[in-house]
Amino acid sequence: MSVSIELPHDIEASLRTRFDDLDQSAKEACLVEFYRQCQLTHHQLATALGVDRYTTDGVLKRHGVCYEYSTDELKHQVEFLSEKH
Repeated sequence: MSVSIELPHDIEASLRTRFDDLDQSAKEACLVEFYRQCQLTHHQLATALGVDRYTTDGVLKRHGVCYEYSTDELKHQVEFLSEKH
């Protein structure tokens, strides 16, 4: 699926001078906002961005979004860490 955003030419030109890849930056910003609004899970965000979970954490950090664990995710992490030690 493809999504397009139409911008006035001068705004697009200005943004293209500030971003190496405006299309990718817009995609990332949009997906992160969907995550922030709880419309995507962490896994869905990673899949949509085509990156692993650690890189996704970095993307969220760059956008000032804290990863919020669900109760089940937190329990799973605690169990996993308990098994390792």
